[in-house]
Amino acid sequence: MSKNNTKKILIAIGSNLSNDLQESYNLVSDAIKTFNSETIKDIKISKFYETPAFPPGSGPNFINCVISGNTSLLPNELLNQLHLIEEDFGRTRIKRWGQRTLDIDLIDFDNIIFPNNTYVNEWLNMPLDMQKVKIPEQLILPHPRIQDRPFVLIPLIDVAPHWKHPLLNETPQEMLNKLNPELSIGISQFA
Repeated sequence: MSKNNTKKILIAIGSNLSNDLQESYNLVSDAIKTFNSETIKDIKISKFYETPAFPPGSGPNFINCVISGNTSLLPNELLNQLHLIEEDFGRTRIKRWGQRTLDIDLIDFDNIIFPNNTYVNEWLNMPLDMQKVKIPEQLILPHPRIQDRPFVLIPLIDVAPHWKHPLLNETPQEMLNKLNPELSIGISQFA
């Protein structure tokens, strides 16, 4: 991929630093401000949502949003930049799905499937109990849990309602419609 060509990207951002939702909101807002034109251009930001921690009981509520934009970076270069931003904001990776100062996930990169269909499908179909203990050894695109997470799908509808999952061939609303409505309980617009 040429570095001169920009690619469409989707990124989910969340924080559940404390029970003070304004603090988490400020962290997410400040993180978005650190994206510069060298990293991401043409940024469109969803509404911000208060969402229960997942899995239930794993910490305070989150503030979540999704951004769309364009980048000339390669997928792993962008992921490295996102991890550096998380670290700059005090993110430590101690406990899988634990409380997070800042969580930034690359959820789609120009509709590519990476590293390959077989590996991505393995993660798409992985049972929840395995997801809790198994950690991917490499970048997976699209993010393998988009279709399971209303806290990603709802803000994704704000910025990319017509985007289609490259393997499932469904829009965010179509994926959300397939989920148990109870999974969306407690998700509300924050700001």
